[in-house]
Amino acid sequence: MPVDPTAPYARKGRGAASNPEGRFETTRHQAEDDGWQSLLLDAEAPRPRTEVTEERARSVISRNDSPDIGFDQAINPYRGCEHGCIYCYARPSHGYLNLSPGLDFETRLRAKTNLAEVLRAELSRRSYVPSPINIGSNTDPYQPVEKRWRLTRAALELLAECRHPCTIVTKNALIERDIDLLAAMARENLVQVFVSINSLDNHLAAKLEPRASAPHRRIQALRALSDAGIPAGVLVAPIIPALNDADMEAVLEQAHAAGARCAGYTVVRLPYELKTLFREWLALHAPQRAAHVLSLIQQMNAGRDYDSDFRTRMRGQGVFAQLLKRRFEVACRKHGFGRARELKLDTSRFMPPREASPQGVLF
Repeated sequence: MPVDPTAPYARKGRGAASNPEGRFETTRHQAEDDGWQSLLLDAEAPRPRTEVTEERARSVISRNDSPDIGFDQAINPYRGCEHGCIYCYARPSHGYLNLSPGLDFETRLRAKTNLAEVLRAELSRRSYVPSPINIGSNTDPYQPVEKRWRLTRAALELLAECRHPCTIVTKNALIERDIDLLAAMARENLVQVFVSINSLDNHLAAKLEPRASAPHRRIQALRALSDAGIPAGVLVAPIIPALNDADMEAVLEQAHAAGARCAGYTVVRLPYELKTLFREWLALHAPQRAAHVLSLIQQMNAGRDYDSDFRTRMRGQGVFAQLLKRRFEVACRKHGFGRARELKLDTSRFMPPREASPQGVLF
């Protein structure tokens, strides 16, 4: 029986198995098998390449008033994320670019090349009131393309210059490159870093997060940050029931041994198109437990794949969610972890950045 070439299939080094249209697109495409299956299923066919398009941003500081989020300002140097994490809640945001939340999200990226310039202008406004800026709230600021574009580095250099506090969330050991900046900021209580680790299983991580750093490298990055005096924490996020939840205690133990001193967690969220992409991934990579995983997710979301209620979307609800909460609290007490929001960064040192001038600074 011939294999259907229009069906989703696993691609090495990529998280998504398909490239469905985003919810804002007005045109829909339907793939049909015309008999040329060998061309579509050829193992030697070229893999999707990462393409980065330069974007001239009009603003870079985004703001939110969500009661379940611990910051009200954020910057994201990139749209899309090469890490390709199949569970990423940011995937549907690619629909605003008329691109797919599937393969497009991890292969067709946008780099805000004028980020530092626009950020300088926004921080210089008379009306600006400083509060910690989170870097990486939507897409990872240290995803692989950062090696070339260095936009996160440019943002950190500006924040350090004007002594503006920030928090960082990443799952890439590339953050070690910027320890020089982060250590200097840490000495003035201007930065806190969170490394996201949701499993210690390299094989599972390679499928869930195909281009993120391996779990053991993230543990090493935590140790490097801690050794440099940079306040570091671990986020066990997201927890996917019956898939990676068994690793929660082991992640917290190893992260604490590496120097993490605060911890947090969230459960998997499947908004909009993400629920379809995640179902495809389960069918390909965990078919025998797919029904059980989805059943537990629905139990944590009032019978749905996703419940957007601010009160429960991060932690879930129901018996299984309560069990996760209890396990997390017990493990945190065992290792002496503090809460992720306990560290208060210093906003009193902020100095608006100076405008660039060919005459230099006279006064």
